[in-house]
Amino acid sequence: MITSPASDGSPGAARAAVLVSVVAAVCLLASGCSDADDTGSAAADGAGTAGMKVAMITHGADGDAFWELVRKGAETAAAKDGVELTYASAADAAEQAALVRDAVDDRVDGIALTLAKPAAMRGAVAEARAAGIPVVGLNSGIDAWRTQGLLQYFGQDESLAGRALGDKLDDLKAEHALCVVHERGNVAMEARCAGVRKAFGGETENLYVDGTDMDAVTDSVAEALRRDPTVDQVVTLGAQFALASVTSVDRARSKARIATFDLSEDLVGAVREGDVEFAVDQQPYLQGYLAVDALWLYERNGNVSGGGEAPVLTGPAFVTRQNVGEVAKFAANGTR
Repeated sequence: MITSPASDGSPGAARAAVLVSVVAAVCLLASGCSDADDTGSAAADGAGTAGMKVAMITHGADGDAFWELVRKGAETAAAKDGVELTYASAADAAEQAALVRDAVDDRVDGIALTLAKPAAMRGAVAEARAAGIPVVGLNSGIDAWRTQGLLQYFGQDESLAGRALGDKLDDLKAEHALCVVHERGNVAMEARCAGVRKAFGGETENLYVDGTDMDAVTDSVAEALRRDPTVDQVVTLGAQFALASVTSVDRARSKARIATFDLSEDLVGAVREGDVEFAVDQQPYLQGYLAVDALWLYERNGNVSGGGEAPVLTGPAFVTRQNVGEVAKFAANGTR
């Protein structure tokens, strides 16, 4: 069962409902998947998960294509495992922490969360742990999850990903990169740009923009390109910002090329057409799926990936014009 604040007729909820219906139908046909059988099997394994409730709480903005992929992966795992999933998000760190406290009050059986701003989340995480609720991390907080006592972490090493992108810019003979940060203070974004700066042999500068206003993003990038025509590479930290920067480059009549972190179906098309050079894929669908499945496995069988010491890395991987066809069909399905 999957619930969320946006479950009233949303495409994500509809897809989740279909998944749950399909699973139920298969169980009935198999005549070996009744509630009694599930309970007996769980008891034989030493741990029952019937009625398990999991809350996923992220810092993603409403309607962001990236977070829809995370959510879809989480919903798929929840449907498979028979978990009741609640998804909630808040871009403001204090509001995100409040959502974690709400989940603690609701006595959920597990929490999956992001640590984009770890200090602001520390108290809420501690309250969850004090209540005996297992907590796993995903996407943001690779340098903070262990110190805050999370069981596991699923995501990309953003510093490593940034260095990999910087090396690629050297291979492409770029000289001056503009790293566009759409959320000031987000540790993952800062780590990406810092990684680019560390590895890239040319000049790297950060441009901070308001990621909640796409028109403002387009204008800011265009103005930066007009102001400094030596910029020959724009690096964005999300697919939609890369697409906006395509317009920025045109408006500024710049010759700068565009590379980005993260994928979307539209971004895949832009790579295929050559409007965007390449994307770094951290597989958000996989992050959401693994986080929910990990809590289920921990409840059912005491499993902890990485021994609780090492993160489970989901990226980086480069998607270029040469290999974009390999992921295009998955992007069209809304899972990459």
